Amino acid sequence: MLPGYAGKILFVDLTKGTWEEKELTADLARDFIGGYGIGAKILYNLMPPGADPLGPDNILGFVTGPVTGTKAFFSGRYTLVHKSPVTGGWNDANSGGYFGPELKKAGYDAVFISGMAEKPVYLYINDGKVEIRDASHLWGKDTKETWAELKKETGEPRLRVVAIGPAGEMLSLLACPINDGHRAPGRGGGGAVMGSKKLKAIAVRGTEVIAMADEEKVQAMNREMVNNLRNNPGAQAFGEMGTGAGTAASALNGDSPVKNWGGIGVVDYGEEAAEKLSAAVLDQFKVKKYNCANCPLGCGAEYEVNTGRWPLGPTERPEYETAASFGSNLLNYEADAVLKCNEICNRYGLDTISTGGTVAWAMECYNNGVLTKEELDGIDLTWGNGAAIVALTQKIADQEGCGAVLAHGSAYAAQKWGKGEEYLQTVLGIELPMHDPRLAPGFARTYKYDPTPARHVKGGLGFAQMFGAPIGDKYDYNNTGELDVVMTTNQEVQNCVGFCTFMSQAGLQEAERKYLEAVTGRPFTAADSYKTGLRILNMRHAFNLREGLTPKDFKIPDRCVGNPPQPTGPVAGVEIDHEKLGRNFFAAANWDFETGKPSLESLRELGGLDEVINDLYGE
Repeated sequence: MLPGYAGKILFVDLTKGTWEEKELTADLARDFIGGYGIGAKILYNLMPPGADPLGPDNILGFVTGPVTGTKAFFSGRYTLVHKSPVTGGWNDANSGGYFGPELKKAGYDAVFISGMAEKPVYLYINDGKVEIRDASHLWGKDTKETWAELKKETGEPRLRVVAIGPAGEMLSLLACPINDGHRAPGRGGGGAVMGSKKLKAIAVRGTEVIAMADEEKVQAMNREMVNNLRNNPGAQAFGEMGTGAGTAASALNGDSPVKNWGGIGVVDYGEEAAEKLSAAVLDQFKVKKYNCANCPLGCGAEYEVNTGRWPLGPTERPEYETAASFGSNLLNYEADAVLKCNEICNRYGLDTISTGGTVAWAMECYNNGVLTKEELDGIDLTWGNGAAIVALTQKIADQEGCGAVLAHGSAYAAQKWGKGEEYLQTVLGIELPMHDPRLAPGFARTYKYDPTPARHVKGGLGFAQMFGAPIGDKYDYNNTGELDVVMTTNQEVQNCVGFCTFMSQAGLQEAERKYLEAVTGRPFTAADSYKTGLRILNMRHAFNLREGLTPKDFKIPDRCVGNPPQPTGPVAGVEIDHEKLGRNFFAAANWDFETGKPSLESLRELGGLDEVINDLYGE
């Protein structure tokens, strides 16, 4: 086994109450790296096509990367993989904190869970010892209470836990697991999948040291990163104020959606409102910084809120996506309401992006007379009404009244109630993230066509355009395919190796590739990176094809692509040719735009995809 890996994968069957260890083969590690690369390969091979996402055949995987748990900086992430109960297709979401490294140090590169328990259980892993324990006494507790209780129960004060709250228990399609009290693999309904299996939590404690092939080289790169961070004022600001460092600016420059994607920041929201949700203002509650495992930057923060309408006590700084989702997109500038909604989502286990997006949809429906006050249980959901936003978010969390429908997302609610479809801002039922393609057009392709749609952390042109990378005229839709694929494959590798996207703040060129070589001792050239990233992308894409999803099923809302264009503001007149962006990407990836099928030649050239070739071409 290569250095950088624990060398074992744990497979748990909750129906039978059994588990087994299997070796992580060198071929699997080489061809699919880790994270959702290994996750996609295993789920494709082990899950039957057409499996019920909330049934026993769906497999839930928690997968680390080769750098996870090592001394490499920015290496604190793991990936959750499963079939999505929202899209009916492939889903992955990743999270930081400390759970991923602890799982690796406990002896496993990944744990895959199938079946359904008869009663609530939690999985306890302590340095290779595995137990399935009763969790009936934990059912109904929130994520923070669960973590605290399991520390006491196991006698392990350094225990790391990923758990669902009441939202996951009640199978909310907005639900996600939470680790470390406030870190989440948020998108796609993973909390509902966990709840359907009656799996309350996974608790891990590990002391194993993960070997590295060239520790001296890893430490040298770490030192270079620290030096770069110290000499980069922008990175320093990011480390001090976190992802919310640009919240106010983003609300005005066209990056953040406004008024359920229908508004214009400088017109409908304004500078004064935007500033009230800036990190500088929110950080009045800051107690100390929060760093994920092995992170030299530390973009998180712990807060203490003891005043105002909702005295939360100890809580956490909202991320940018949360602040925008419950802020500008609702025309809300009441900071205490954003903090309260963030705390509700963290405790109940709800994805803040989709929950805020669902509130935005309901809010527009209400303000346009599509939903009545009575249908919203008496809540006066006018734009920017912080108290109403909190009230509706709490109803969603409790699945009380109208919240029982809204807890499954805006697309579900529109279908259930038979109205409001024109105001949906979703792709395959997933609410859009908080970065506007009209400012960074490449996001239109990523949101629409990535195998996990409506994601902003999947690479491609959009991510580079958002940060102002010098890659030409962003509104020129010709010849975008090759660069879009290259940038996407780069991100595939970064995600699967186990790195945080914010590693880019440290300015170390080709960091993912260099660290992977140093940790594993295996040569990994730029050509290897491209080929491996494309192989992983094809594996995720093939999962969707097998579930019957083709390009025509992936539709993007008109508003976010400028149909019609905004009449004024920073992205006035922008209308994105998202179909051309998609066609360019498909051509460069050797995928047929009508059927979605990768060419036989490209699959053969990539290697490691024999099962996909057999399913698509009968070979």
